[in-house]
Amino acid sequence: MIFGKLFGKISGKPDAAAGECDHGTGSVRVSRTELLQLRHGARDLKLDSRRAATSVISGAHASRFRGRGMDYLESRGYQPGDDIRGMDWRVTARTGRAHIKLYQEERQRPVVVMLDLGPGMFFATRGVFKSVLAARIAALIGWAAVSRGDRIGALLFNGGHHELRPLGGSRGALRLVRALVEMTDPASSSNIMANGIAENPLNAALQRLRRVARPGSLVFLLSDFHACDANSRQHLQRLRQHNDVMALQIVDPIELVAPPPGRYAISDGKRNGMFDTLSLSHRQAYLDYFAGNHRRVRDIMQQCAVPLHQLATTDSDLQALHRVLANPGVESSLVVEAVA
Repeated sequence: MIFGKLFGKISGKPDAAAGECDHGTGSVRVSRTELLQLRHGARDLKLDSRRAATSVISGAHASRFRGRGMDYLESRGYQPGDDIRGMDWRVTARTGRAHIKLYQEERQRPVVVMLDLGPGMFFATRGVFKSVLAARIAALIGWAAVSRGDRIGALLFNGGHHELRPLGGSRGALRLVRALVEMTDPASSSNIMANGIAENPLNAALQRLRRVARPGSLVFLLSDFHACDANSRQHLQRLRQHNDVMALQIVDPIELVAPPPGRYAISDGKRNGMFDTLSLSHRQAYLDYFAGNHRRVRDIMQQCAVPLHQLATTDSDLQALHRVLANPGVESSLVVEAVA
């Protein structure tokens, strides 16, 4: 099934016969201006925060730590060294023993985006490149995080790895925007890929991600997950032990339905080939390949308790993210919708 593997890694401009991708600049790379404008749309986004925050920095999420904060938690007996400003005089008067109030502290929560910018992401037959949609989603997540007082970090990989430690405020979001603009340039990515890449860059990124995403982080994975395998499961399970993780799989429509019968020129940037869909058996093999890939990714994510959401290259970035965050723990699949 070499044609399936090759077709899934086309880079550069899509063949006009293979789809309807707009070849304008905005469809193949992102600009600083458009990512800055996404700040306004991100204000109403509510990032999931099921796991209590463990950061030592004050913020907007309930923490596992007890101390002085906004929300009263309980009262306990006074101990030497306690701040007398927290005395619970009512309980003290009722029991005859000194008691002090405890509060649930509010802490910042690190939000980390892992963004796949490998060669297979610089592709689309309709809408925008997978890399463009992923970058816009990443920027929206960044703006939504800092608007709530959280810190935003990232791990971007396109042969090399670019780590952004979580940072709060506009500085954190602007740093992410700069990195997204630089690394979503197809020419820049091609130069890095020419120097060689890891055998499985996704697994290498997942392994490094654990250094960026400290325990208690909210982690978004943005990729087409074509390289997801058994080793990926191990990395995801370790990451999931101490963090909330959500996977956003970027899918092109041509991965759901075989192209019309014909012969299509294809390339991975180095090798050229011909993809023949005139044969019914070839079209079925094509569908089986992608169906098997989607099934493998879904199974691995379910085994790791990581919600998987599929986004199409034709989706509106803001609407797609609103849909995901409305039901963050419920899997959404374009494959099921296409079959239905």
